[in-house]
Amino acid sequence: MPEKPISPSFDAKKPRFDWWQALVRVLSSIEAVRDGQAMYVLLAAFSGAGLALATAQSSMGRGEMNWAIGQGAAALFIAFYGATATGLLLMDRAMGRPSRDVVQAVEDALGIGHRVLAILLMTGLGAAALAGGLLGLYWLSGLPKIGPWLFVLVVPVTVLLIGLALMAGAAVVAPLTGPIVWAGASSWEGVQLMCRLIRERLLQAGVLVAGLSLATGLVGAATSLFVMVGGRVMAEASVFVLGVPVNPDVLMAGLFGYGLHNINATGIPKEAYPYISAATVGGGVVFALALVLPTLVYLRGVCEVYLALMAADELE
Repeated sequence: MPEKPISPSFDAKKPRFDWWQALVRVLSSIEAVRDGQAMYVLLAAFSGAGLALATAQSSMGRGEMNWAIGQGAAALFIAFYGATATGLLLMDRAMGRPSRDVVQAVEDALGIGHRVLAILLMTGLGAAALAGGLLGLYWLSGLPKIGPWLFVLVVPVTVLLIGLALMAGAAVVAPLTGPIVWAGASSWEGVQLMCRLIRERLLQAGVLVAGLSLATGLVGAATSLFVMVGGRVMAEASVFVLGVPVNPDVLMAGLFGYGLHNINATGIPKEAYPYISAATVGGGVVFALALVLPTLVYLRGVCEVYLALMAADELE
């Protein structure tokens, strides 16, 4: 008796995207707060960038605009390449590669950071070309007779393209340009990968990035809550135990990123200045650490999003 042929719907079924596994992988990026090496690099980068930015503000206050511009550029340089070095360390963890040391990560960041800027530049040129095409359609819509008929098509095309462009920028271009380079892609390979992700994985990338944003927001909210509660207890105890005659909010200024120049010194006795200065410096350290933790989670998360999308490509 001849065997019954197997239905092609079961024989050649295309593998589906494993949403659950991908989301679990992205949410597990919260464990990045335990990565001491990456935290050290990012904290040093943020501290250096913050110091350069504060120096730029001081130079601007003195009217030294050339120095202010140079110091502001130095702040951006330190923050960008520090985040790139941190991303390389986190990508090593996510891919299971042997972890490089801090010095090697900084050297590699200086060598490949320009690829991120090149990919963003080429993506921006593509967006500019799209905007030019839409403007051309609007110009044609202004022609007599044919213009109103053409405008019937221009309206839905414009809404659809702008919506897709915004989603592509938020779900793929902004979060995944760095991981593409950290995983080893060149500038041109990065542009090709970017176009393929936008064309084939836009929906999946959007959902995963939304889940990552939720996880990052929870970490940031929890960190802020701990800092505010701990800072209030510290300030009240300092006033009571040390006898510092100041408002407790003054001692908490550094926890929110404020410096001595942001504090109103009216009515504050001189003997309280050393304690205020010390609390501002110590609070600044806590503020930097509170800023680093959610940033670490986000950077590790975008690595996991990229790897989850690439794993789906390999499976299919």
